[in-house]
Amino acid sequence: MSPRLLHYSDIENAYDTPERVARVAGLLADRRGPDALVAGSGDNTGPGVLSLVTDGRQSLDFFGAVEPHVETVGNHDFDHGFDALRSVVADSPQRWTLANVALDGERFGAGVGIESNTLVDVADATVGIVGVLDPATTEMTPGTDALEFGEPVDAVAREAPRVREAGADRVVALAHTADDDARAIAAETAVDAVLAGHSHHQHATAIDGTPFTRPGATGEYVYEIDFDAGTVTCHETATAEPHPDVAAALRERIAANDLDEVVAHVDEPISRDRERRLGGEWRLGNFVADAYRWKTGADAALQNGGGIREGPALSGDVTVGDLVSVSPFEEPVVVASVTGRELRSVVAEADGRAVDGLNDYWYGHVSGMRVAAENGGYEPYVRGDRVAGDERYTLAVPNYLLITDLEFPTLTEAHAVERYALQYEVVVEYARETGIDARLGGRIPDAVAAE
Repeated sequence: MSPRLLHYSDIENAYDTPERVARVAGLLADRRGPDALVAGSGDNTGPGVLSLVTDGRQSLDFFGAVEPHVETVGNHDFDHGFDALRSVVADSPQRWTLANVALDGERFGAGVGIESNTLVDVADATVGIVGVLDPATTEMTPGTDALEFGEPVDAVAREAPRVREAGADRVVALAHTADDDARAIAAETAVDAVLAGHSHHQHATAIDGTPFTRPGATGEYVYEIDFDAGTVTCHETATAEPHPDVAAALRERIAANDLDEVVAHVDEPISRDRERRLGGEWRLGNFVADAYRWKTGADAALQNGGGIREGPALSGDVTVGDLVSVSPFEEPVVVASVTGRELRSVVAEADGRAVDGLNDYWYGHVSGMRVAAENGGYEPYVRGDRVAGDERYTLAVPNYLLITDLEFPTLTEAHAVERYALQYEVVVEYARETGIDARLGGRIPDAVAAE
C-alpha cells in the first residue's frame, strides 16, 4: 500500500483569523488516518500579526495539534531572523528538511534538526522527502543576505537517489520555489510527487506523470494525493469542523496582545482577495497608499501589491489586528526623492510583466498620483499635471522597495530622504485619526496592461 499525501502550505496570516487555521487543523485530523503523510511546503509560521508579536511561535499551536510528519522552510519563515526560526523548528513536533540552503558554510538549521532529506514510515511504506527553497529569498526577505543557496533542481536531483538507496518506496519534493523550478523538479528529477508552495496560485496538475500540487495561501485548500487510486483531490477547508484547541489558543494570543481593539468601522466590505489586489485600482491599496501620504506629506505614495496580504475582507468593526495583518512586515515607511523620469520608470514597473511570474497583473497602488495609459505605456500625473522629467518629486513607499531589485528596481536606498514609523503602525494611526473611507477614484487606468 502506498501512502496518501496531505499537503498544506502558505498558511501565513490565516493565524490572525483563528477559526480559519482551526478548520485547516480540523480537516487534516479528519483526513489523516494511518496511511496518510501530512506535509507542509513552507510559509507556515508567517507572515502575519501573530507571527510579528510571537516571532512565529503561534504556529506551534497548529503544529502541536496537527502533528505533521514533515515541513520545509519558506522565505517568510525567515521574517523574524535565523534564531527565531531555529527556535520554532526545535520546539515543533515534525521533521524539517531543507537541502539547498547553507549559513556560514554549514547546512542551515543542522543543529536543530533540519535535514537535507528525511525518511518517514507510513503504514507499509517508507517515504523520502526533500525540501528546497527559492534562491531569490535573499532578495525578497530582509535579513537573509548571509544565506547561501544551491539550485533547487540540482539539490533534489542529488538527494532523491540518496533516499531511494536508504529504502524509500516513494520520494516527495517539498518545493517552496518559483513555479519554473517546481515544475522542473517534477519533470527532471526522480520524484513521485511535488508538493509546491510560495506562489499563491492554487492548482494541481501532472507533469510528465508526476503529481504536482499547490494549495495557494491562507489555508483555504488542502490537497490529497492517493497514489494507489491515482487521484488528486482538493479539499476546501471552509466546511471543515474547526479544531477547538487551535482556535482557543490563537484567540488567547490575540487578546493577550491587545490586537482585538476596535479602531474603525467599515460599512461596505473591502476585499483582500488576490484578484482585486493585483487587478488594477483597489480600495484597500488606495487606503494604504493614502495612509503613507497622510503621514509623510509626500507628493505621492506607492504600495506594492505583494506587500498587502490576502485575507478576509475588512468589514464592520475593524481591529488593530485586522489592520496590521494587511501588511504585517517590520518595514518603515520611507520618503524617496525621485526625478520625473524616475517616477515614469517606477510607474512602468507596476505593470505585472515587469514582475517575474505576474504576467498582466497590476502591481502598484498609488495616492496623490493618477496613472494614465498613453502612447502604449503609462504616464503619471502629480498635482494634476503630467510629471516633468527634470523636476523632483517625493514618493512615500515601504522601505522594502528600496532594498530589493525584484520589484520597482528603479528605487534604491540612495533615494531615501526621510524615514517614519513601521508601515502597519502608520496604517493603524491613519485609521484611528480619519476612519476608513476607502474609495475608487480613477487613479489607475481600467486597461492596466499596455499593449
